[in-house]
Amino acid sequence: MKLFPQVFAAWLAASLFLLGFDARAEMKVAVVDVQRAVMQTEDGLRAQASLKKIFDSKQQELNKKQNELQKQREDLEKQQKVLSKEAFQKRVEDWQKAMVELQSVFVEYNKDLEKRQKEFTDPIVEKIMAIVKRIASTEGFDIVVDKQAVAYMRADLDLTDRAIQAYNSGGGGAAAKAPAAPAPKK
Repeated sequence: MKLFPQVFAAWLAASLFLLGFDARAEMKVAVVDVQRAVMQTEDGLRAQASLKKIFDSKQQELNKKQNELQKQREDLEKQQKVLSKEAFQKRVEDWQKAMVELQSVFVEYNKDLEKRQKEFTDPIVEKIMAIVKRIASTEGFDIVVDKQAVAYMRADLDLTDRAIQAYNSGGGGAAAKAPAAPAPKK
């Protein structure tokens, strides 16, 4: 009598598979490259330009501090034979502290850039997703998958360019304005 549950389970699995196969054959699927869509909208391009200004400013600050530390290190190497062991050790410790501080500043700058990127792009992502949903509803797509998750697809199933055009023509509602880049902190 133990055979009946196994046969029934196999029959049920086969039936569900065949029913699922029929449903998939009728399903309309499209793809969208959300990241490209966000970055190629007019607002996305403005956001990228603002972020680049912020990044370049912070990178210049980091480079300046790094160059100063490099000069201090070279000076330390030159003075190693002239200074007493204690004085040299003290200067090495001070230099190491400054290097750790620079690394901390670098980490904070990266966190700040990530935060600002999210602030700039999240509203654009929301509008792109609303546009994609509207296109999918209008054209009867059952599923829209992010292009990065797809190994292959027909080019006519890609909604990315249409979403970008709809966004830029005001189809995403009021266009998101990229926040103005504040003056760099010193």
